[in-house]
Amino acid sequence: MKLLCSTLGKATWILTVTVAIVAAVLYYFDDTSPSKYSSMAEDMKTLEEKFRGQNKSCFILGASGETGKVLLQELLERNIFSKITLIGRRQLSFEDKASENLIQEVVDFEKLDDYAAAFKGHDVGYCCLGTTRAKAGADGFVRVDHDYVLKSAELAKAGGCSQFHLESSRGADKKSSFLYLKVKGQVEAEIEALGFDRLAIYRPGVLLVDRQESRPGEWLARKFFSAFSAVCSNSMSISIQAVAKAMVSNTLLQPEQKAEILENKDITSLGK
Repeated sequence: MKLLCSTLGKATWILTVTVAIVAAVLYYFDDTSPSKYSSMAEDMKTLEEKFRGQNKSCFILGASGETGKVLLQELLERNIFSKITLIGRRQLSFEDKASENLIQEVVDFEKLDDYAAAFKGHDVGYCCLGTTRAKAGADGFVRVDHDYVLKSAELAKAGGCSQFHLESSRGADKKSSFLYLKVKGQVEAEIEALGFDRLAIYRPGVLLVDRQESRPGEWLARKFFSAFSAVCSNSMSISIQAVAKAMVSNTLLQPEQKAEILENKDITSLGK
């Protein structure tokens, strides 16, 4: 028993020191430069009313995922679209009345060309589609996060969609040696090349959410970053609620450039 207590005590001490060191490093490298959206003066309510009057429609890819579910609720609450279509591999069930008027298109992502009609007639597209290498394997991850996402964007563009919002990841880089970041960077670049009238790419840090799936590594990271962000501002983590709010709010804006990348601090500013 004494040996066990001694071992646990040492482990706790090592963990405490490790967390302190990591916290210090993150604090040092934290991007504290102001977001370009931090001084945004537009009245969101006014912008919502104006946008609502344009009678636009949208679709959501990945509405069954963590961010997608919150995004859908945000869109329903703010009621800026006359029609919302969910495109996914299965029919989703909802208990609230606000979801009764949703349109659902069930597609086979392996044969997306056969479902081109599902992507026609939308003004705005939101993509929160994604998986993990741990869940799907390397090939499966590339197929979902690159192939499915890119093909969906191509069909949306061909179907008349003018505005596309893509949830990506902090550190996305098509030249990265890490598969996850490389794939995210590649699909960003390839979707930008499609030439949407407007493309917004969101690169959030660690997503603070209690997933239904059990991912011990992610759970530990979320708990750490959640605690760390409580004592200082950092650009490493963000809640999925903030990401969803930012995606909807950014839809209402009219940036000068056709394509924009929103880093974690920008998403945080828009998601307040």
